Amino acid sequence: MQKKTAVIFGATGLTGSLVLKKLIRDERYEKIRVFTRSEPEIKSDKMEVIKTDLENLQKYSDKIEGDDVFCCLGTTIKKAGSKENFKKVDLDWPALIAKIASKNKVPNFLMISSIGADPKSANFYLRTKGEAENAVRQHDFYKVVILRPSMLLGKRSEFRFFEELGKLVMVPLKFLFIGKLRKYRPINSERVASAMIKFANITTSKYVFESHEIELFTKN
Repeated sequence: MQKKTAVIFGATGLTGSLVLKKLIRDERYEKIRVFTRSEPEIKSDKMEVIKTDLENLQKYSDKIEGDDVFCCLGTTIKKAGSKENFKKVDLDWPALIAKIASKNKVPNFLMISSIGADPKSANFYLRTKGEAENAVRQHDFYKVVILRPSMLLGKRSEFRFFEELGKLVMVPLKFLFIGKLRKYRPINSERVASAMIKFANITTSKYVFESHEIELFTKN
């Protein structure tokens, strides 16, 4: 079996850090190119850490090559400081990464989006996520997989008040999310990370996976 090279953006975030850990343990991957502003806590001989100024992403174009791109970038409007900065992180940079990766003939592009992502949404956050999905899909890949998790469960490096408040409300009531509401159940970030890597290594014609589908897939 030919060994693969992974490219990952957002490797210091909640889900991205888990994707990185799983890639390191995954024997199918012999090299992991990690594009990051800060040094990941985890170390491995498989990793090539590329200190990246995302404001000047074009400078690293020749390095964005391999078999699978894992785009785990994401922020909040509060952390970004403005809607403009949020849009840069959650739309402009993923779109540019996809453009460069496609030009470099990377076959597979996998991205974490959000439940409810819709380019026509009246909600700025969800509209931006939907626009990012569309921007990625317009490029030429063998396979594009977009994951739309609901509220992510896991320990973040930074405290997000409204997210923690949401967990206090939604987690105890998780059993109520049945039928069409199943996709709104909170999901463990470990499951999302596992699914992301599994989707990179299977043949599928489906390109969008909702939160409940991610959970079902990782139970198999």
